[in-house]
Amino acid sequence: MTKRTNPLDGLVCLVTGASRGIGRAIAMAASGAGADVALNYYRSEQAAANLADQLTDRGGRCLIVQADVSDAFQVDNMFNYIERHLGAVDLLVNNAGVAFKGLLTDTGDDDWERLIGVNLTGPFLCSRRALPSMIKKRFGRIVNIASMQGICGGSCEGAYAASKGGLIALSKSLAGEVGPSGVTVNAIAPGPVLTDMLRADLDEGEMEDLLSLLPTGRWGQPEDVARACLFLLSPQNSFVNGSVLALDGGWKA
Repeated sequence: MTKRTNPLDGLVCLVTGASRGIGRAIAMAASGAGADVALNYYRSEQAAANLADQLTDRGGRCLIVQADVSDAFQVDNMFNYIERHLGAVDLLVNNAGVAFKGLLTDTGDDDWERLIGVNLTGPFLCSRRALPSMIKKRFGRIVNIASMQGICGGSCEGAYAASKGGLIALSKSLAGEVGPSGVTVNAIAPGPVLTDMLRADLDEGEMEDLLSLLPTGRWGQPEDVARACLFLLSPQNSFVNGSVLALDGGWKA
């Protein structure tokens, strides 16, 4: 591979669910490291457009693309659009996700299907679509944003935990499958990261109780996840494969 000034120079990176939170921080980090970034969003078009303007103002090359990652047709159209305007995807960050909190007996069929569709089927569809060009070039990086709940489970979050546990299993399995082709697949399992999703999930008292359990004494920030993701995306890290990085500040769910 050619010598790069920045670690991701000349590479195309797709970040799903990039309009806010962890996805936004990852997109900013990838762009700052030299990648051309495709910002996927589902509903938050204005937030994605604002981020694209910010990255462009900093000298980055990017585009925004709308797609529901749980829909194979939309995923294929998204990749076609990226390939026409930026080139084939070299770096894929499967970040788009949805959450649900409630007893299993209160989890409806639609809740279950949406969780599995976005959190697990989405990474499957995007990875399947990205891999042929990665394998042909004998280079690629896939990073799946899972959760500590996928490792430890979560009371009243069984459906969410199942979707993230499945994503971890998919990551490990795919790592063995495509590793010989120069493609690495890893997962990051964040603990409590201060995002809109966390704030919507917990009330003030629950937030205080959870913070008291964090050995670091602070919340995880989206930028913490972005820095870890940037490490896994780097072409230099070709021996890190099939790993699950627990980014939890020492807290165990």
